[in-house]
Amino acid sequence: MLVSPPRAPQSDIQTLDATQARLLFEQAKGDRFEALYVLALTSGMRLGELLALHWRDVDLDAGALQVRATLHEVKGGFQFAERKTEHSRRRVLLSQTAITALRGHRAAQAGERLRAGGDWGDGDLVFANELGRPVSASNLRNRSYWPLLKAAGLPRLRFHDLRHTAATLLLGQGVHPKVVSEMLGHSRITVTLDLYSHVTPTMQEAATRAMDSVLRA
Repeated sequence: MLVSPPRAPQSDIQTLDATQARLLFEQAKGDRFEALYVLALTSGMRLGELLALHWRDVDLDAGALQVRATLHEVKGGFQFAERKTEHSRRRVLLSQTAITALRGHRAAQAGERLRAGGDWGDGDLVFANELGRPVSASNLRNRSYWPLLKAAGLPRLRFHDLRHTAATLLLGQGVHPKVVSEMLGHSRITVTLDLYSHVTPTMQEAATRAMDSVLRA
């Protein structure tokens, strides 16, 4: 019988608040991976999903992208693995902030392609290195992400905590848990509610205020 691995305790979850998230955005301006950080914080995508994202799966005019794969580092290189479940393979709607960042990123990448010439390894990756090839997740964390947090005066959060931040901010703004669950690719809404139960009291307070507003109208 298959036994599911124990879920990490919720105390392991750390998040940025809205002010800190804006600080990260501000610090990331002009960074080569600015669009990656914007997308991580606005969509809740995992780092492997971001690094596996292809332009053919991004429709900026429609304001949406399709999550199809994740990138793994293997001995001697990289491996793209298709997302295995219907929920993890998902369509994600993009905020206007993310669309603007991705448009700027695409233009900057076109310049890199021109400069690289025949050395460009055109794998159609949205987030690639200076030669169009896959990016190492560990290199990105060590050389870009953690230095960015330090420069912004923010705590040293795991990259995965940006995903938790996205979910927490959305739920805190009253976005329905079902919508957040679908955006994150969770198999069940209960997973979302269990992970982010610390947001529930705020949601309940908002619900009581809404009920009072209706009944006093």
